Amino acid sequence: MSDTLTTTLATPDNSLRRKRLFAALGGVIALSAIGYGLYWHFHASRFISTDNAYTAAEVAQVTPSVGGTVAAVKVVDTQSVKQGDVLVVIDDTDARLALAQAEAELGRAVRRVKGYVANDNGLSAQIQARDADERRAAAQLVAAESDFERAEIDLKRREALAGSGSVSGEELTRAQNAFATAKANLDVARAAAAQARANRAAALGSREANAVLIENADLDSNPEVALARARRDQARVDLERTVVRAPVDGVIARRQVQVGQRIQAGAPLLNVVPVQQMHVDANFKEVQLDRVQVGQAVELHSDRYGSDVVYHGVVEGISGGTGAAFATIPAQNATGNWIKVVQRLPVRVRLKAEELAERPLQVGLSMIATIDTRH
Repeated sequence: MSDTLTTTLATPDNSLRRKRLFAALGGVIALSAIGYGLYWHFHASRFISTDNAYTAAEVAQVTPSVGGTVAAVKVVDTQSVKQGDVLVVIDDTDARLALAQAEAELGRAVRRVKGYVANDNGLSAQIQARDADERRAAAQLVAAESDFERAEIDLKRREALAGSGSVSGEELTRAQNAFATAKANLDVARAAAAQARANRAAALGSREANAVLIENADLDSNPEVALARARRDQARVDLERTVVRAPVDGVIARRQVQVGQRIQAGAPLLNVVPVQQMHVDANFKEVQLDRVQVGQAVELHSDRYGSDVVYHGVVEGISGGTGAAFATIPAQNATGNWIKVVQRLPVRVRLKAEELAERPLQVGLSMIATIDTRH
């Protein structure tokens, strides 16, 4: 009886204690929820993260500028190279012969232009000589015309006196012969004057044609010499290009060239991956990017080194389109059976060079990227 009474009397206290415990637990849960809500609103919601991120680099594809037979390959895959290091050597026999031919053409062009200059002086002297010939022919023509007029007058006088017997037949014959000779000499003088004029005109034309070749140009700027020099320079550049050098610092990858292989200009030989200029393409959902801006800080973790190694980067840019937009076959369905899918947009993140130097990354490694959008 007493035990039952004691239990009955203690029950209200236990119930009150239990209610207080539940109330305390509810308060703790409520405070935790409020605290987490405040934490999410003011801090956690300012960070966006994705594990759909991969390392990438502007890979330099090495191609030759000239064709030929490969004489030597100086590198292998995974080998580190510096900008300017020799990668491939092409047999330069053809290039050397082409350079020698171009240099010979340049020398011949120089001599040809010098000949134009010398010919111009010679043609000027010829014109002066033709001027003298023309003046001499003109004087001879005047003399022949005078002789002709005198012979004509003498003949007419003797013909007028021949009827009266004052002039003998022999004298009349001499007058007729003199007239014929004077007429012939006049024709010769006229032909000589015409020929002298033609010779002078021909000399003038030759000088004008020659002057066009050297007009407004000295030996160095003459078009023929300039063209030959440009071909010589091109041949010299082609000879230098038989040695293929590394365009950037990096690591050799996908070497496809072998010694003895005949290659054409532009054929891919190998790739140089600039591991010191690595960046990350982080593919965020489109709904995550409302506050993402260029210049915001990014923390990254690599699966290769684990979560203990943190890389720091900066948002460098946001792609102009989603991966689906640039796909070979875009996801455009006009049949009506369309399902909306949240798209991902690549965000380019630049990594710090000193961190890459300490822990290098390779192209295609998985990353986890978290952007701080507070600033």
